[in-house]
Amino acid sequence: MYQTTIKKSVELVGIGLHKGSPVRLRLEPLEENSGIVFYRSDVDVSIPLVPQNVVDTKMATVIGKDGYVISTIEHMLSAVYAYGIDNLRVIVDADEVPVMDGSSASYCMLLDEAGTQELSVPKKVMRIKKDVLVQEGEKYVRLSPSVDLKYDFTIKFPHPVIQNQEYVLEFTKENYKNEISRARTFGFLHEVQYLRSKGLALGGSLENAIVLDEKKVLNPEGLRFPDEFVRHKILDAIGDMSLIGMNFIGNYEALAGSHDLNHKLTLELLKDPENYEVIELVGEKTKELEKAYA
Repeated sequence: MYQTTIKKSVELVGIGLHKGSPVRLRLEPLEENSGIVFYRSDVDVSIPLVPQNVVDTKMATVIGKDGYVISTIEHMLSAVYAYGIDNLRVIVDADEVPVMDGSSASYCMLLDEAGTQELSVPKKVMRIKKDVLVQEGEKYVRLSPSVDLKYDFTIKFPHPVIQNQEYVLEFTKENYKNEISRARTFGFLHEVQYLRSKGLALGGSLENAIVLDEKKVLNPEGLRFPDEFVRHKILDAIGDMSLIGMNFIGNYEALAGSHDLNHKLTLELLKDPENYEVIELVGEKTKELEKAYA
């Protein structure tokens, strides 16, 4: 199995969640061993996708360099990771990635349009060798060894529409597209009002998020899945875990996980080489993983 990139450049324009301004995003192919590299065309700054470049995790995953940032990268990265794309240049002309409809479905369609191509170097993946846990009170995120890849997420919200939800994704590209990619981000009306008072979430609307008041969902079309909330948390986690720089083989488990805990998990994983091994996918051992990204 070989490293991949996209076959052709593609682009879209969408609204940025926080500024509410149009943002142009363009994806371009990159050669092998390049990884994922972001580029701010408005200020001529490249930001490689590595955990050390994460500068904020409060409302979204934000990377930065030399004082310039790119926010809300996790939805697009979730799709890129699910498609098994190793090398990619992501160009934006502002400080955030377009939110589109609040899910990653638009990015899946963009990647379908771009197509994928194999390069000449074997694909590298990270095999989790030991349990890695980050816990804060009741909340935790964990990676554990496994022969496949599973995301098991539980959320608890004291809201009549959400309450306790758990979802387990047995990861394949098709399962991701069908079960996860359409799940939208969500927020509460009082939070949106507060954020707007601070000059944030200016682009947020019922077109790109599920919004709840104290009792119900305000979106007239309702939910796409009864458990759309926890499915979106898995979407976020897949995007956040792409910061380790390659696909991994192992299980991810979370109780009330967040962007912040996911970032801490990537740092905890990478700080001890005993936690993992990087393997090149050559010969027979690639067959199962090839199915996952077919």
